[in-house]
Amino acid sequence: MVASPYTMANQKLDKMSKEDSNWVMPGGTYDFNVFGEQTEINVNNVDQLRPAWSFSTGVLSGHEGTPLVIDGMMYIHGPYPNNTFALDLDNPSEIVWQHKPKQDPAARAVACCDVVNRGLAYWPGDGDTPPLVIKTQLDGHLVALNAKTGKEYWKVEVMDISVGQTLTQAPYVAKDLAIVGSSGAELGVRGLVSAFNVKTGAMEWRWYATGPDEDIGLADNFNSENPHYGQEGLGQKTWEKDAWKIGGGTNWGWYAYDPDLEMFYYGSGNPAPWNETMRPGDNKWTMTIWGRDVNTGLAKFGYQKTPHDEWDYAGVNVMVLTEQEIDGEMRKVLTHPDRNGIVYTLDRETGDLLRADKLDETANWVKYVDMETGLPVRDPEYSTRMGHRSRDVCPSAMGFHNQGVMSYDPEQQNFFIGINHLCMDWEPFMLPYRAGQFFVGANVWSYPGPKGNREEGIGSGQVKSYNAKTGEFEWSVMEKFSVWGGTMATAGNLVFYGTLDGFIKARDSRNGELLWKYKLPSGSVGYPLTYTHNGTQYVGINYGVGGWPAVGLVFDLEDPSAGLGAVGAFKELQNHTQMGGGFIAFSLRGQGPFDDLSVGEYKPNN
Repeated sequence: MVASPYTMANQKLDKMSKEDSNWVMPGGTYDFNVFGEQTEINVNNVDQLRPAWSFSTGVLSGHEGTPLVIDGMMYIHGPYPNNTFALDLDNPSEIVWQHKPKQDPAARAVACCDVVNRGLAYWPGDGDTPPLVIKTQLDGHLVALNAKTGKEYWKVEVMDISVGQTLTQAPYVAKDLAIVGSSGAELGVRGLVSAFNVKTGAMEWRWYATGPDEDIGLADNFNSENPHYGQEGLGQKTWEKDAWKIGGGTNWGWYAYDPDLEMFYYGSGNPAPWNETMRPGDNKWTMTIWGRDVNTGLAKFGYQKTPHDEWDYAGVNVMVLTEQEIDGEMRKVLTHPDRNGIVYTLDRETGDLLRADKLDETANWVKYVDMETGLPVRDPEYSTRMGHRSRDVCPSAMGFHNQGVMSYDPEQQNFFIGINHLCMDWEPFMLPYRAGQFFVGANVWSYPGPKGNREEGIGSGQVKSYNAKTGEFEWSVMEKFSVWGGTMATAGNLVFYGTLDGFIKARDSRNGELLWKYKLPSGSVGYPLTYTHNGTQYVGINYGVGGWPAVGLVFDLEDPSAGLGAVGAFKELQNHTQMGGGFIAFSLRGQGPFDDLSVGEYKPNN
């Protein structure tokens, strides 16, 4: 048998992802382990890291995600207006090409929580189609650019901003498909996932989170290994009347892919509206970990973590794929730190629930997860209802883990998780649905958790080392503010991350000891990457404060309940950083492309 061009291109992308010189997809590899194999920078010399070069995007708002590095080029994205820049790493002082799209400015008005964008995807080409950089635009367009020239290769409208649909997600390339979800659950958008032919932009399949089975896309053997998760007809039966049509379940987080199983994984988000009184039932299939066949998009399994969500615990968080020994047997698993404060481990072929551990013992809405049923055992003291202000619910709507990534060290077999140590008060109210307008129905007041300093508004972050085999946290450290962007680990026994108040930090991944930090020009809501170029290892990170935690700073808000509860939680942030976005790369002793003073210099004609 002869491999198809698509299969060969996919194999090429997989191979490129394992090369130290590249960072070809958001998680580094299809496993989404956000891990660098390099050891040039390690625990013994990380204190010698110095800036090597930097780049300003010229845009404010939150710079989430991380750039791509491919064959000596770096591709940098930014928030709305979603400009993209290509830099030659031999001389990053010159922009090779830039793509600055013209968008409908109305998209800004329907963006939930700042106008962020989480990154780019890459297609390596196959002889007929050139290498492509694929991007999302806030106004609902998916665009493929020629990676060498920056020219638009194809462009399709995949979302409709008039009903509140926007695109903030990093698209994902697997086989011959560019896969993308949607944002907008806070406006009553019905969540979906779509796949487009990477060569033409033609839509290959589209499936929804709610509604009839033929819309959701259930395989014939859906949940056959775990029928207690639910199987047929529940996308309608678990909703009152037609509420599923405006029921949320959007996915704007991260995807992971297993090329051997040809399955991809993601989480659907919160039901709409936030006010649970207005949508009786389990509200399937929002808040669900999905395992779908990449060729057809049909779901092999779906595990709902928070049935009938009462707190906006949107479950779009990162999935990391590993092999773990469970009860003496090696199993292919996925690990998912959820916004609801629980980190889940599932068999990624069958959907079997293997572990469910609290990310922090202060999570109080749930007592534990029943491993037989997979259902959370709630504490009724922290439930929500009309005419009542629920107090000190942990985590807050922002979750103990949100859009940030987590990293995995395969040698240590530990995960490194950035956590939002936040709790909240919650008071629901009734409201009508109007297309394209916010459809939330709750006032929220967020603040640091019990381990932080609530009076001063600090102590809202943690970084933890988690062992999925034992369920133990091997170390934990507190941060002044939430670790919103996530972590990146390396074989040099290091874990790097950015902070909202504007630092990039490096800790010993074995014990959490702080070894190095550097003050960035602005707070970071992105996450680090590492690459090797011309024999030198670099660590880089996006800076540019924004996103949900910084909406008060971005939009100059003061009411503690504004910004869907974020303003009160981060009232002190404006005293530590201000807006301004870009990327900065570090190396040992600042070694870099400009050590040769002639690089980038003007050479007049004689």
